[in-house]
Amino acid sequence: MTLPHPITEDLAELVARRFRVLAEPMRIRLLDRLRDGEATVGELSAELGASQQNVSKHLAVLADSGMLGRRKDGNRVYYRIIDESVFALCEQVCGSLQRQLEALRQIVAAGELS
Repeated sequence: MTLPHPITEDLAELVARRFRVLAEPMRIRLLDRLRDGEATVGELSAELGASQQNVSKHLAVLADSGMLGRRKDGNRVYYRIIDESVFALCEQVCGSLQRQLEALRQIVAAGELS
């Protein structure tokens, strides 16, 4: 699918809204962890070293944006990624940043050898 060019105001707003949701480091960490499979607030809190209240708040934002789904099992709620386009976006951004970081490391290493 190709995007219209120029993009409409409505589409621009939706794209900006998606990036605002992803602009929080804890949400990136949550999505990264959920790549391994579903988890509860308690599990995510323990693994990421954050309070359950903080994790729950960020999971709610991600779920409200349509990126995460919830599954209730008794008194536990399991979260999982349901919008797999998140993976492609994260791979694109993380890959680009990782290449930039590696280039900077090489520049620094070359400067240290001089």
